[in-house]
Parts: sequence; structure tokens; C-alpha cells
Amino acid sequence: MGRELQRAFLWMIFLLALFMLWDAWQVRNGNPSFFGTPEAVQEQVVENANTTAAGDVKVPADSKAVASEVNVTITQPVVVTTDLFKITFDANGASVARAELLKERQTPDWKTRGLPGLILGEEEQQDAGNVVLFDTSAQHVYKAETGLVAGNFPNHRTAFRLISDTLDMKEGQDTLNVSFAASQGNVELIKTYVFHRGHYGIDVKHEVRNKGNVAISPSVYMQLTRDDGKVASDSAFYNTFTGPAAYTEAEKFQKIDFDSIADNDTDLPSQSNEGWIAMLQHYFLTAWVPQQDINRELYTRQLDKHLYAIGSIVAVGEVAPGAEKVVDSTLYVGPQDQRRLEYIAPNLDLVVDYGWLTFLAKPIYWLLAFLQGLVGNWGWAIVLLTVLVKAILYPISAAGYKSMARMRDVAPRMKAIQEKYGNDKQALNQAMMELYRREKINPAGGCFPILLQIPVFLALYWVLLATVELRGASWLLWVNDLASPDPYLILPLLMVATMIIQMKISPRPTDPTQAKVMMIMPVVFGVMFFFFASGLVLYWLTNNVLSIWQQWYVNKQIEKERIKRTIS
Repeated sequence: MGRELQRAFLWMIFLLALFMLWDAWQVRNGNPSFFGTPEAVQEQVVENANTTAAGDVKVPADSKAVASEVNVTITQPVVVTTDLFKITFDANGASVARAELLKERQTPDWKTRGLPGLILGEEEQQDAGNVVLFDTSAQHVYKAETGLVAGNFPNHRTAFRLISDTLDMKEGQDTLNVSFAASQGNVELIKTYVFHRGHYGIDVKHEVRNKGNVAISPSVYMQLTRDDGKVASDSAFYNTFTGPAAYTEAEKFQKIDFDSIADNDTDLPSQSNEGWIAMLQHYFLTAWVPQQDINRELYTRQLDKHLYAIGSIVAVGEVAPGAEKVVDSTLYVGPQDQRRLEYIAPNLDLVVDYGWLTFLAKPIYWLLAFLQGLVGNWGWAIVLLTVLVKAILYPISAAGYKSMARMRDVAPRMKAIQEKYGNDKQALNQAMMELYRREKINPAGGCFPILLQIPVFLALYWVLLATVELRGASWLLWVNDLASPDPYLILPLLMVATMIIQMKISPRPTDPTQAKVMMIMPVVFGVMFFFFASGLVLYWLTNNVLSIWQQWYVNKQIEKERIKRTIS
């Protein structure tokens, strides 16, 4: 490549690497990442947690729905166990106060494992336990609450009674129904949670019975209440979104940070007849999905200093004396598995957010999942994906490698030209361009293989960061979590070795400054990749190995051409 273009490109790569290292250091120290991620929420102890968790329902100021004040008696929580859940219901409101996911294990912090653990002196946690989403304690409040508004009706502060006999899903049992009932103001509300084997979506039925002599028109509210504390398992080396989200046809998918709710500065539409609300955290979510094609009122509210809610209110309609009506909905509590989410509700899979490269990351995820289905291993799927990408880009990269190989051959002549013209840049550039034209060298050809890989690399970065299926997925031997950094640093060190080999078989820059930059690049990238997910390093390592083979092959072809020209 041309001297000035090569120098500019190398400095661009070097500065980009320094910037990414600086960004990783910023995130490591609790500061927000530059790459389009929201600010990290502060870890706070929720004040008066037990009081605010059972506080009033917060609805839009213009809503005619008003929650009533009721004194309740706290009774023993109800624990339900299925094949996927261990869920605790609060007797006040029959709210979901805790949800333990029995098939999802907490991931130990990689810094406590392997070499980082030895260096930092941190002991690896042997049993991190299961993932817990909903939880209620003095340190953390996260609940799913429902009830009736627009009158003196049962709500999430009302004492409910258990009316089901079975609380455990037996072997061979496909569904489990758990019902609670409460009466208030001549109105009885029966909540039924229907659990399905193998499904994280829980069907929730609200049955409203009018036992009075006057018609009523209540509404069912469904809300997710959460404090703004950080998720304990969040990595110190990247920032992911934690907070409310919603989807409506009018505004599409929206993530709503806690600060916007506190400032009453959200774009959430107040009315819709479809969509859903959710609370997101890395790899997992909870969501309320009311019946589609039914008008609902959406709201967000700050309930306390560090406590927030997002909710949906669905009108039941008029219920005549002695009559009853039912409102159906789905409560999803589980991983951000795109195939499961598509089944629950339209566009619920949008919670798997790939950032500004979604247009490229979505096809990469689809292809990666397809390859995993063929080979049964996510690591080998990444290797095959790299091979496919390399094959698609082969014609362009081959042309670039040919230019690099020819530049290696003419390096002595280039040096002679530089010595001849010295500081006469105009004459030097003319002589160099004439040499490139005569030898059929594209000065920018060597840049294309790297430039074409960058979008794929960034898109794969977001896929690995957001795809829950890769969480805890193993490849070979020591690589047992492709979504976490390599605890033994073997993959990054191998990648550094391949970069050094590439340098050896590539033309050496004639400019001493450029040569020095090229020498330190493997070290810079090696340190940077220490903090990247193993799957991402595996992709780049495989790409380097294929590039080395391709460049070796092209060098051999150029050598044969040179021998043929010499003989003839």
C-alpha cells in the first residue's frame, strides 16, 4: 500500500486499540461504556423495601383507575415448584415475590478462575447457585404484581387465600394450576397461574365475580416493580442494559432507563391495543403480555427513591350483578431465548438487542444457530462460521494478499527508490506509483482483508454478548464458557502467536516508525483480547489461522510466477 495510506491505516488501528483498552478500563472502574450502552445503575439498598413493595399502584394522572387503601394481614408465603421454577407467592396480592430458575445456573466470575484467580488471589466459587429473577429482600426488590382498579376491589395489597391443593408439578404432569382468591367490596378476584412443563411462559387468568347488586367496570393492572440496583452477575468489563422496556405498534421497541422514569421523560404511549411490557437484565427478562387486540393503558412510575414500575391496565368491561368476566395474560420469566420469545408474543424477541449492527448480527445469529444445530457445539459452530465468512471474502482477500506478496518481492527496489529520491516526496511518490503499476500492485489491497472483517467482528461481538444460548456453552477442554473470557488466557496467547506469524510472512514496512508500530500491535491486541469473550477470540484466532494459510498459498503462487518469468 502507499506509504502515507499505510501509515494512516496503522495509526488508525493503533489508536482504535488504545481507545478500546481505555473504554474497557472505564467500564472496569464502574463508568459507562462509550459504545452505545446506557449508564450503569448505581447499586443501592432499597429503603423501606417491605413497605414500598406493597405500596400503592401508580397509574397515569389522567387515568380514572385508582387503587384503594386496604389494611392487610401478612401470612405465610406460598412456594410452587415445577420442572423450571421454584416460585414464591406473597399472600398479599398473590404477587410473585421470588422466582428461581432451576435450569439456569449462575456463572462464576471469570476473574476467580484460572490465571486471573491465581494472580488476584481470589478463590473460585464452587456453587454459584441458580439464577434468581424476582426477589424481595432488604437489599433487592423485584416483583410481579396484579390487581383490580377503578373501585373498592382486590389489589396487590389485599390478603389472598390459596384455593389449590397441589403446589408441585409431578413427574409426567404437563400443567399445574395454582389459584388464589380474595374478596373486597362485593367483588371476588380469582387469580390462576397455569404452569406448563418446559415453558417459561406462565398463563395468568384474572376471574372477576360481581357479588353485589350494582354493575361494576373494573380494570386489571399488571405491573413489574424493580429497584435500580445492578445485577450481581454483571461483568466489570462490559455494560448491558438493566431496566424497563415496552413494545407497541406505534412506537415499536423501546428501552426505558430508570433516570428517564425519575425525570418523567419517557416516550411510552399511554394507550395501545397490542404489545407488551418487560423488565430486562443481561441474558434474562420478565414480561407481561396481555391479550392482543384489547385496549390497554401503559404507564411507568417512580414508586420510591430507588424503586420503579412499568405496568399495563386492561379494562374488564361492565360486569353485571351475579356475573363474572375473565382477563387472560402471560407472564414470561426466563432467559432471552429468541425461539421461546417469538412463541410468547410478536416482537418479544427484540429484547435481544444487538445495538446498531442488528441488521448484520441477526443473520449471523441465525447462521450460527443453524451451524450449532448441525454440529451440536457452539464453539465448532463459530469455527465453521469463520470458515464460511472467509470463503465468501476469499476473492477480495486473495487479491489483497497477492498485492502484499508482490510488495514483499519489490521491497528492495522500494528501498532503493526511497534512498534515491530522499526528501523529494513528489518524485518519490511518482516513482513508487510507477513501480506499483508495472508490478500490478494495489497499494490499498492489503487493507481490504482487515477492513472487511471489522463489521463481522463487531456484529459477532454483540451476538456473543446478547445470546443466552452461548452462556455457559463449552468448546474444548478448558473453554467451558464461550461468553466469558478465557480463564487461562490460552486463546488470546495463541491469537498473539498467529499475529506474529502473519507479520513474518507479510512485507515489512520500509518506514522504521511503521515497523515499530507493527511490532507492538500483537501485544496491544493480545492484552485487549484478554477481556473479550472466548467465542470472539476463537473467531479471530480461526480467522488468523486461515489467513496465514491463504497468505502462504498466495506467496507460493507468486513464487511460481516469478520462477516462470525468470525461466522464460
